[in-house]
Amino acid sequence: MIKAIFFDLDDTLLWDQKSVKEAFVATCRVAQERFGLDPDLLEDQVRESARKLYSSYETYEFTQMIGINPFEGLWGNFFDDQDEFRKMKELVPGYRKDAWTAGLKALGVDDPDFGHELGERFPQERRKSPFVYEETFATLDALKGNYQLLLLTNGSPDLQNTKLTITPELAPYFDHIVISGDYGRGKPDPGIFEHALSQIGLQKEDVIMVGDNLMTDILGANRAGIKSVWINRHNKERNEIIPTYEIHHLQELFAILKEL
Repeated sequence: MIKAIFFDLDDTLLWDQKSVKEAFVATCRVAQERFGLDPDLLEDQVRESARKLYSSYETYEFTQMIGINPFEGLWGNFFDDQDEFRKMKELVPGYRKDAWTAGLKALGVDDPDFGHELGERFPQERRKSPFVYEETFATLDALKGNYQLLLLTNGSPDLQNTKLTITPELAPYFDHIVISGDYGRGKPDPGIFEHALSQIGLQKEDVIMVGDNLMTDILGANRAGIKSVWINRHNKERNEIIPTYEIHHLQELFAILKEL
């Protein structure tokens, strides 16, 4: 009998990839207006240079462990009270500027000042464009009161709480919110799942984990002995990690819960 549901946040309830995409579109449009650059090409170049730069920093191993991606680095402030996050806070202004400057340079515009301007513009645009999947609230409405709900998200507490602040309707659904940066390790580490279980006072057979990421949400749940539901909205090919269930829309969760 399932008594609680663990939900991932990004690209499970919040459509983070779309928010990032829209922020890129709006920011790259500024470069198109200023220099006539192809916005799609600029986005590709900035994404590429961001990935390269991000993986070159001493904080990279930490960001991998906590689960913070390069594009979150392009807009997060990391006002978190911990040494590694303090390092990130110092790094990110330069990182933003350098990623955008390198993207511009790849398209023939060598202008670090403009790179800085775009680097500061992107976080504003990302904050302006929070997207939630259309079925998120209807699903949570139907579950609230029947199950304990826990949000289990990888990331910086400052940044994940910012996402929840700009989508204020979401947090009240949850009895508990567990953020990897607070715990010290991210999904797929089974420890964070065990920590989440201790927060709600339940056993692993009492809960089910719903998430979009096979390598974090599903692998972590499997390692912790928790049933998993992979939400595969975009018909991705599955890798070697096998979820207990696979769905394409959050509403399909109800049939699984009924069966359990």
